[in-house]
Amino acid sequence: MAQTQTQPELSTYADYRTWPNERRDELIEGMAYAMAPAPSINHQRMVLSLAAQARTALQGKPCQPFIAPVDVLFPRMNEQDDAVQTVLQPDVFVVCDPSKIEPHAIRGAPDWVVEVLSPGSASRDHIAKRRIYEAAGVREYWLVHPEDRLLMIYRLEQGVYGRPDVQELTGTTKVGILPEVAIQWDETPD
Repeated sequence: MAQTQTQPELSTYADYRTWPNERRDELIEGMAYAMAPAPSINHQRMVLSLAAQARTALQGKPCQPFIAPVDVLFPRMNEQDDAVQTVLQPDVFVVCDPSKIEPHAIRGAPDWVVEVLSPGSASRDHIAKRRIYEAAGVREYWLVHPEDRLLMIYRLEQGVYGRPDVQELTGTTKVGILPEVAIQWDETPD
């Protein structure tokens, strides 16, 4: 007799909002992924530096930078917020469409996303999140490797990310879709 495998119960944004505040998770296609333990001090210094540089460059512009933890909902079609099964909290991101900014979350793809890699989540950032960001239409996705001092830039072209542009964290790197934002790597922590 064949045994039936039970499918794990999938969670939604409605479930997610009922979880205790001290629990930090992201939802990827209904599966919860813990974001604990807290990121390292160098990770947070890098996030703060990138966000501060973006904020300064975008002052007075319609695009707005954000840092985690802010829920970013990736709905399928016209899916209501409570039914959304993919909710991420990118380290740094910019939203240029003000209609996506809701009181408690961002609904839809940001324009630019930066993930500063941590050992516990690097594979998820490289694989699952990259796939989600690509499918949702994130126009530019940066993966910052602080320990190796490397940057991988994915740019959306004709709906797909091609090969990443790999650079050292030296000098200045302009954000392709936000030319007013130029990240000075000498202002980021080692």
